[in-house]
Amino acid sequence: MSTPLTQLPPAEKYGVIAEGFTRVVHGVGDWDAPTPVVEWRARDVVGHLTTWLPAMIHGGSTFRFDEPPPADTDPVGAWTSLDAQLRMLFEDPASGRPLHSNPHTGTDRPVLEVIDEFFTGDVFFHTWDLARSSGQDDRLDPGMVHDAYTGMSAAEDFLRPTGQFGQQQSVPADATEQEMLFAFLGRDPRWSPPRSFATVELQLGE
Repeated sequence: MSTPLTQLPPAEKYGVIAEGFTRVVHGVGDWDAPTPVVEWRARDVVGHLTTWLPAMIHGGSTFRFDEPPPADTDPVGAWTSLDAQLRMLFEDPASGRPLHSNPHTGTDRPVLEVIDEFFTGDVFFHTWDLARSSGQDDRLDPGMVHDAYTGMSAAEDFLRPTGQFGQQQSVPADATEQEMLFAFLGRDPRWSPPRSFATVELQLGE
């Protein structure tokens, strides 16, 4: 039996999750499509991931990422650039040893440790956002989903006031654990993009 995703070493876990996100990135046909996050378009999902991590790391350590292309104009290039840098970092742990300090992540922690704890999971969650936006397969690793849902639910009283995600959404009686996770995170777990006018017009003409 293969090792569960949640038990993989940080480098392997990031690699598996990033590969899933990369597949979805390359399957996006409309980067201006809406997403389950009301204020975001598809390109904003990539923009979020490729800006907040460098900003956080740069603000608390001497480590520096090369600036990726802007996601507004080149979302594929933005993700490809940051992903390549992260893979190189995980392959050469010595380069990730600079210490990072931040009120939210802790004091004097190795950069790679911070990335593993705070960024890898964010890529995992936002894979669902981008997959739903672009009509792709949104199924995520069930073990990772289970650990995230049970862990975050247990810490709800602490996590909810941070404002890092939205208000709890309602779930249908037959909701899956993945749907319960995204409802907890403030998404409509059965959200789908609205049909375009062109699609409606085509159907009316049939």
